[in-house]
Amino acid sequence: MEAKKKQAKAVARTALKVPTAEQLLEAGVHFGHLKRRWYPKMAPYIYTVKEGVHVFDLYKTQELLKNAANFLREVVAKSGKVLFVGTKRQAQEIVAREASRVGAFYLNKRWVGGLLTNFDSVKKNIVKMEDLEKKINEKSLSQYTKKEQLLAARELAKLESDIGGLKGMRELPQALVLASAKSEEIAAAEARHREIPLVGIVDTNADPSKVNYPIPGNDDAAASIEIIIKTLADAVASGKSAVKIQK
Repeated sequence: MEAKKKQAKAVARTALKVPTAEQLLEAGVHFGHLKRRWYPKMAPYIYTVKEGVHVFDLYKTQELLKNAANFLREVVAKSGKVLFVGTKRQAQEIVAREASRVGAFYLNKRWVGGLLTNFDSVKKNIVKMEDLEKKINEKSLSQYTKKEQLLAARELAKLESDIGGLKGMRELPQALVLASAKSEEIAAAEARHREIPLVGIVDTNADPSKVNYPIPGNDDAAASIEIIIKTLADAVASGKSAVKIQK
């Protein structure tokens, strides 16, 4: 058993790949905000200022991305669950696609207030959504009137729009991934309250001390968000592979 665990860790280690600084550059990860909009605690991650805009040190970004990915892989390798959050327009499709690809939970339309601090209440809606979906798919609502069936379908559509990415979630996640630490401050605050570790893209206008595993980078450009979120999703997939080997 111990040998299998060591083998799983070795496989996970070799399977995890992080973009090079050059690849991060091509994706536009290096662009921060205007110098006047910066948060002073971001100073260690800034390389220079170009035309009034802060530019990230991508070698530091790469190292911190690697640390964050390693953390997520270990969480999942221990059977932990990860929740991806990205509600800003540029991140919505990316977060849904990448989280779905690796079987992780996600929220990409709006943060559901109390998701972490009042999870039992939100869980009831998750179960309700799943039950409604099952009943509609199995046509077990056929005895109801057309109006009642229509209302049920509308309710399901609303639930799926709000919390569709949480199907199967029965307990709090062991880690949160934020496509933008600045835009997802409410989610981050709830996570800190429940002592759930945070991984997140931190632009030059955000406070990196509020995130356990900050990844300095552009949180506005879709290409930048995608290369980082994809790497983190790959780490989740790598962790799941380690779990399968251990079994």
